[in-house]
Amino acid sequence: MSIVLTATFDTRREAEMTVERLVQEFKFDRAAISVTAGGDANSAGVEPAGADDTGRASPDDAALTGAIVVSIDVPDEAAAAQVRDAFGEFNASGVVETDTDE
Repeated sequence: MSIVLTATFDTRREAEMTVERLVQEFKFDRAAISVTAGGDANSAGVEPAGADDTGRASPDDAALTGAIVVSIDVPDEAAAAQVRDAFGEFNASGVVETDTDE
């Protein structure tokens, strides 16, 4: 059995920092992590942050039209605890956990 954890982030920076924490510190395979827009439209989040918050937006910049969703499939509860820690560190909301059969 594995566990899929999914969380929503208001900024692209928070989502990216979470992914980097999962890959670099906890050694999760980047291919096991999914990052998507939280709605039908492409989005860089709902709040500007990091490079998006420089005040120098251009028409080519990604729109702030919705949240960013990060999802990861982990093998056990110990790994799920690490993911929960990373989600919490970077202000995740709407965390959902689903047990799945392998």
